[in-house]
Parts: sequence; C-alpha cells; structure tokens
Amino acid sequence: MSEKKLHIALLFGGNSSEHDVSKRSAHTVFDALDKDKYEVSVFMFTKQGFLLGNKDSMRIFDGEPEDAVVAEAIKDVDFSNPLANIQSLSEVKDIDLFIPVIHGNMGEDGTVQSLFRLLNKPYIGSGIASSAVSFDKDLTKQLLTYHGIRNTKYVVVTPENQSEYTYEKCAAELGETLFVKPARQGSSVGIYKVSNKEEFDKAIQDGFHYDFKILVEETIANPREVECSVLGNRDIKASKLGAIRVPAEDAFYDYNNKFVDASGVVFEIPVELPENLTKEIQQMSLDAFRVLGNRGLARMDFLVDENDVPYFGEVNTLPGFTNIDRKSVV
Repeated sequence: MSEKKLHIALLFGGNSSEHDVSKRSAHTVFDALDKDKYEVSVFMFTKQGFLLGNKDSMRIFDGEPEDAVVAEAIKDVDFSNPLANIQSLSEVKDIDLFIPVIHGNMGEDGTVQSLFRLLNKPYIGSGIASSAVSFDKDLTKQLLTYHGIRNTKYVVVTPENQSEYTYEKCAAELGETLFVKPARQGSSVGIYKVSNKEEFDKAIQDGFHYDFKILVEETIANPREVECSVLGNRDIKASKLGAIRVPAEDAFYDYNNKFVDASGVVFEIPVELPENLTKEIQQMSLDAFRVLGNRGLARMDFLVDENDVPYFGEVNTLPGFTNIDRKSVV
C-alpha cells in the first residue's frame, strides 16, 4: 500500500503591484516540487482580492487569459456575503501545508499568515507579527538600529509632516542625493533616486499612492548590492553571498532589471569578497533574522560602500523565485 502523499497548496497572485511577479514565482516553486512525493493544488488571489479555487487557478497557471477566467468565476458570486472573497476555502480541508508565494502586501505583511492561523493549518515562512514588521521598512530599521545592526540613515515623511520635511531639510540632514521609497512596498516599485526639489516632490507624491509612510534615505556612494539567504527556524544558517551589478546607466537595481530585462545585469554567485566582510554580512543576516523573529526563509539585502562597510538594506520574507530574480547559493 503506497504512502499517502502530502497535500501542498500554493497561494499566489494577490492585490499588490507584484501580482504578476508572484505568478511567475509560483510556477518556479510548482515545477520544483516532486509530484511523486506531493499532491499540489494552487489557489490564486485575483488583483481584486478574490480567492479562486484550484480548478480556475490552474487554468490561469496553464496560460488561459486571467481576466477571462476571473470574469467567469465571479459572475454568479453573491458579493453581499462578507465571506464571498474567500468562499473557495471550502476546498482546503484536505490541505496539509500551505506555501505562500504572494509578494508584497497580503503575502508578506501578515495577512495570509493570519488566514492560515484561523484555518489552523501549517505554513512555510515567518509568522504574523514577524511578517508585518519585516514588511514595514520603518519598523524594521527601528528594530535593527536598537539592536546595533548597521543600516542607512533615514527620515519618515507622512501627509501630516510633509510640509516639515522639505527637500532642503532632508538634503541638509542626509545628503543631496536621496532615495525615496514607500515604507511598505516591494520589488523596487515606487522607488526614486532624487537630487533636487522637483524630483523629490514628485517622488513623495507618487509614493503616497502606495503608502502613507515614505522613507527618505541617505545614499551610499558607488555601492555593491550584496544578498544573503537565511534558512531555518531555531537552527538557522546563512548562505554564501551573491552580488548584483546593474548597467552603469541605471540608477539602481529596479523593477525592470529584476523582472523584465536582466540582460544587462551581472550576477556574481557566489561573490568573492574579503573573508572578514563575508563573515560580517552573514552574521548581520543571522542577527537580523533573529531580531525580526523570521522563520523558515528570508533574503537579506545589503549595500557595501567603497570602504567595505556593509549596510543592511531590507529583508524579504517571501523573496521572488522568478527565472531572472536574484538568488543566493546555500
């Protein structure tokens, strides 16, 4: 008698700007799962936050036009029912394990983790509070700074204090060239590198489309972008380091480099760095993983300045798994 296969559910999609990236990541994870060992179902959250069942999700997974499948799936749904968006959860009673592959809000901010908790089902990755804090760059930096983990200087701009934090004030405090980014957004969406008032004001206004908290950060001159993966729960391990070099004409490693056209990007995996610098970045990664309460997996991103001083950039609790996304070697 053959042993019953573990039934795994992949959740992908979501209502964030990273919806399409999530679809590609889910394909990578799906292809990597051994179907001789696991029964795999897929569930997609639409761009409007409606959870499709396995059958309709698989149609999109297999290449059918998403809009057409979604329109057909929701045409008879009674949206006056407050549970209408998640009515397909009736299909998950036999699921043994959830693997969320939803990037950005809904997937990395604690939302689906709360759903798994309500369903009393195990899942891969960080918990509710850890996900929420790690997704918020402001809260992440506050915790890292408190625990002595080096990161870039910054200020937070909100609609309430916007008039106080002018370009002139931020430049005087942080330098003339600045990065402006939403506190809770991923895949370099909404990020600008600015060096004058006009660019600054435009970046702030665009950032408010994504979040009411905007980080204004100092820049690191000619940085190397280095990453380190951390795997495990209590017994955690840091990977070898990877690095990314973007074309000289690009201001930073942006969405286009990451997910559209990586032809000009050079991936160094593993990257050759001085041994003491490698160990420092790996230790900072492990320290941050513990401080933030991460579990399972995370990718830690760093900027290394011209003097080989590493600065913690951000943590990705559900990093991208697309074919041209950056990866570290464990």
